[in-house]
Amino acid sequence: MTNRTSTWRVPIALVALGTVPVIAGSLRLVDLSTGSAVMPPNPRFSASPLPVVIHIVCATVFVMLGAFQFSARFRRGHRAWHRRAGRIVMVAGLGVALSALWLNQFFPRAATSRELLYPLRVVFGVALVVTIALGFLAARRRNFADHRAWMIRSYAIGIVAGTQVFTLGVGGAIFGHREVTTALLLAAAWAINLTVAEWAIRKRPWRRTPASVQMAMP
Repeated sequence: MTNRTSTWRVPIALVALGTVPVIAGSLRLVDLSTGSAVMPPNPRFSASPLPVVIHIVCATVFVMLGAFQFSARFRRGHRAWHRRAGRIVMVAGLGVALSALWLNQFFPRAATSRELLYPLRVVFGVALVVTIALGFLAARRRNFADHRAWMIRSYAIGIVAGTQVFTLGVGGAIFGHREVTTALLLAAAWAINLTVAEWAIRKRPWRRTPASVQMAMP
């Protein structure tokens, strides 16, 4: 029972981390589809809702479905599911990255935060595309250690909105909510996620075994 519980700790923690931005995104979809005002109004989103909808839907799939890829026991017991779900997660991740790059380019924010966050969003949007592509190519080569590493990095980038809830909440309470401070706290979430990702990758060297070969993507 203990082993079964422990194998779900990481997926449950990741789902919990992504819950707040997923709920916020769902409420935004309600606003856009019904014209209500559940969330603070944003005329830019109302004027061009398609990339917003794509971003929210893809992010929800990427974060929630992707979380279950982190259960090693579940992957070993459901290899076909892992491959099929992995393809969906990769496509959703590309949707997250490309829609984020579009929103970053055409929905500029105020001057200070744009100067700080615009280049970071470009870098990490492109990085999400690259890490997903490298993860896919590694799986095709049956190099599952590299596949695991690249997908962990891509997930760390993609779930950053969940971490930003904490950096803004805790950091804002300590340092205030000035525009520059808020931008730096948003940026700090990427640093935190990637630091944790690299720790997870190096924590326990992943060995390629005959059983793991069966997890290859065709």
